[in-house]
Amino acid sequence: MDNAKPFRVLSPTEAVGPQVYRILREQIIQAELLPGGRISESEIAKSLSISRQPVREAFIKLSEEGLVQVLPQRGTYVTKISTASVMDVRFVREAIEADIVRHVAAEHSDTTVAELRAQIGRQKQVPYNDRAAFLRLDELFHRTLAAAAGNAYAWSVIESVKAQMDRVRFLSVDDMHVGRLIDQHERIVDAIATGDVAQAEDAVRTHLREILKSLPEIARSRAEFFDAPE
Repeated sequence: MDNAKPFRVLSPTEAVGPQVYRILREQIIQAELLPGGRISESEIAKSLSISRQPVREAFIKLSEEGLVQVLPQRGTYVTKISTASVMDVRFVREAIEADIVRHVAAEHSDTTVAELRAQIGRQKQVPYNDRAAFLRLDELFHRTLAAAAGNAYAWSVIESVKAQMDRVRFLSVDDMHVGRLIDQHERIVDAIATGDVAQAEDAVRTHLREILKSLPEIARSRAEFFDAPE
């Protein structure tokens, strides 16, 4: 198998299938499983001490997200990142989250603002080299906005399509970039706190367009991670 994977211990209190899916998805997004590499159903099952069925089901879900490609008689491979897919998802995400933040700003709940500010405080405490921890908190921030707007389903739609975007975000996050993202989070919350709907929408659109700046350089510097341009 081309891709090496760290051994993981599954929780005995949770269904096996969802855990396997989450582990593999995280490893692909965080480039532990490298684009173009082959992954083995039997080897993953053996490393986790489980049957092959949950791994097979995880492969199907990952394939639906565009993270792996199952080639009959040849095996399963981690896909390379599609720049076109990243751009499409970013557009959809911006459209959905702009509406979400407009609603949250119109309501400007003190409870929501306090929770978001507390999350930003935790973001500032993340060690500079722990990209995974920061991105988990970043995701929580956006999920909290959707929940505050009563749009949990909208966030589930975003989650179902944003995997390729997350792969680029993981590659692009560094200390300077994190600081800029936190500043943008603060501008979003400041606008929500004052009920400035237009400013809140502008702030979230600016935030979600950040990837447009980093994507071309990442695609050049990590060309082996990306599909060849058409």
